Amino acid sequence: MRAIHLILAGALLIGGGAAQAERLSPDAKLAKMLDGRVAGAPVNCIQLRDIQSTEIIDKTAIVYRGRNGTLYVNNVNGGGAFLDDDDILVSKTYSSQLCSIDIIQLVDRSSRMSSGSVGLGEFVPYPKPPKAAAVR
Repeated sequence: MRAIHLILAGALLIGGGAAQAERLSPDAKLAKMLDGRVAGAPVNCIQLRDIQSTEIIDKTAIVYRGRNGTLYVNNVNGGGAFLDDDDILVSKTYSSQLCSIDIIQLVDRSSRMSSGSVGLGEFVPYPKPPKAAAVR
């Protein structure tokens, strides 16, 4: 029984090292997210009700995932250096939209202290690619 525990512990250590070695750079992570998608015309605002989730790409951009599968990439106005993929985004909006004039507060996940703020830029939509037709 002890041998099984040692084998499992060793497998976890090896697996953890492999996962750490595969960590992508921020640009590579964004490129992987957008693979197969084509950028649409930038828009100034997106509807809050259409946002399903949000992800910070470290020191690069904020990606908003729409309910229809569209990814909206926001390269914040000169504040990319403040973006940390472990921060929490706090948005204070006064309408049903998130717009390029809005300011987003960043909060450190562990200390819950403010770690800065960024001004949003235009949202570049990357619609979900069409499904390939089935070959008969």
